[in-house]
This record gives sequence, structure tokens and C-alpha cells, in this order.
Amino acid sequence: MQLRLETALTSEQYVTERGWESATLEHCPLHPRGGCGFARHGTYARVEPAGTQIARWYCPKGHTTFSLLPDFLASRLSSTLAEVEQVIEQVEASSSIEQASGELRPDITLPSAVRWVRRRLGPVRRALLAIATLLGLGCGSTLRAVRASLGSQVTLAELRARVEARLASLGPPLGFGPRGSGSRSRDGPLQHEAGPDGGGRSR
Repeated sequence: MQLRLETALTSEQYVTERGWESATLEHCPLHPRGGCGFARHGTYARVEPAGTQIARWYCPKGHTTFSLLPDFLASRLSSTLAEVEQVIEQVEASSSIEQASGELRPDITLPSAVRWVRRRLGPVRRALLAIATLLGLGCGSTLRAVRASLGSQVTLAELRARVEARLASLGPPLGFGPRGSGSRSRDGPLQHEAGPDGGGRSR
């Protein structure tokens, strides 16, 4: 189970300062009063940024592992939230998803690039629509609309912090819930992932 690690560190600082070593989880989320054998359970590595480790804990009684994901990282996606945000901004500034996809991923075929973009765009828009509803913003599911309603250049990482109590019900890459959770966006179902041409690679 993923939990939020509140941090002001950048991805570079987190790796340089080995931020996972100072991450703390004071008690078991399942058994706050203790007695379950809750203990630190090493780390696991993220593909990107290189050198990133995520701190873990284990509850033997609940047979559950907990990990603390830093604010700058996307969940269940080998990327930072800032990189995902750049994809969303590029799409919203382009005349079509195809145009944005070709510019973002010129290294692969256009159909694969579109799939790569949609795997980010669809989930983020579902999360934005859910967040807009939670915050009573009365706006659409675009990042531009949410920012306009909040009156600031809010980032995805900042939005994660604003709805921390609901992260378990929001899907990745913003929340920690199952894929596809949250409100549906007009993008509809995501296309089938990846082919042999490298369309599934995250960067």
C-alpha cells in the first residue's frame, strides 16, 4: 500500500541526500495501538530518477507492506509528477493529441506515441475531475481549468497534498488507488498498451 511522503526535496536532492533513510512511519496504519510486529522492511528501487529508493514497512499481522512515495514521484509510473505534468501541458497547448504525441515522443511511431500520452492524459484527467468535484471548483477536467479555478499555477504535486485524505480513492499517477478509480473523463477507456516498438517505455 502506498502512502504519501510529504517532502520539499526535488528528485535530485532526494537521491543525493538519500531521503528514504530519513523517511518515517511512526505506527502501523492498520494497528495504530501497535502489537502487530510493524517494522521497517528495507527499500525498493524506482527506475527513474536513477538511484531512487522507496522506504517500506511491513505489518505481519495484516500481511501488508506499506511504502512512502515522495511528493515528486508519480505512482505506478516510472516518472516524476513534473514530467507527467509537462505531458498534460503539451497536450493542452496543442491542436490535437496526435500533434502533442509526435512532439513529445519523436523516437517512436505515432500510434505508440499516442498510446504513451493517453496512458498519462486519461488517468490525470479523471483525477482532476474528481479533485475539482472534491474541492467544489465547478470546472472541467483540464489542468488549465483547475489552475484557473484555483487562481494559481498549482502543480500536480500540490494537488496531491490538497487532497491527501482521498489519495486512496484516486487512481495513479496522482493518487494511490487502483487504476481507473475516480471519475471518468471524456477521454474514455485507455487504448491497449505498448507494442514491440517501445511504446511502453517511460522516460
